[in-house]
Amino acid sequence: MTIGRHLRGVALGAALLPCWASAQTMITPEAFLDAAVGKTLTFYEIRSGGLVGTEQFLNRRVSVWREEGQGCVYGQITTPNGQLCFLYDNDPDGIPVCWWPFLHEGRLMVRLASFVDGEIQEVRSMTDSGLNCPGAPLS
Repeated sequence: MTIGRHLRGVALGAALLPCWASAQTMITPEAFLDAAVGKTLTFYEIRSGGLVGTEQFLNRRVSVWREEGQGCVYGQITTPNGQLCFLYDNDPDGIPVCWWPFLHEGRLMVRLASFVDGEIQEVRSMTDSGLNCPGAPLS
């Protein structure tokens, strides 16, 4: 499945991401969630190409994340200020991790919403398969 083709039917924000490149088109967190809810997405770090992890979007408020070789961690999803934020159950500082979702050449990506570390991850697959994590909330 091509990620860009899946998102074409979603109403996307047309604002360009500031300072990164004119070929990158910002999408709203709501548009990202419209495409992701009920799906499992696999994220790769864009510079190294390495697998970061896989996230199942159970609904618009809850996801489950799993890094390769690790257990499942549940996260609460919020969308403040155009960002897509996750507060995971195992987060020791209680501060959510936030991302700016965008499209680049038809590929779905997220950029860490921090000016210190410009980490970018690419969604390379979006499937209907679940992570089979124990204790998954049903709603």
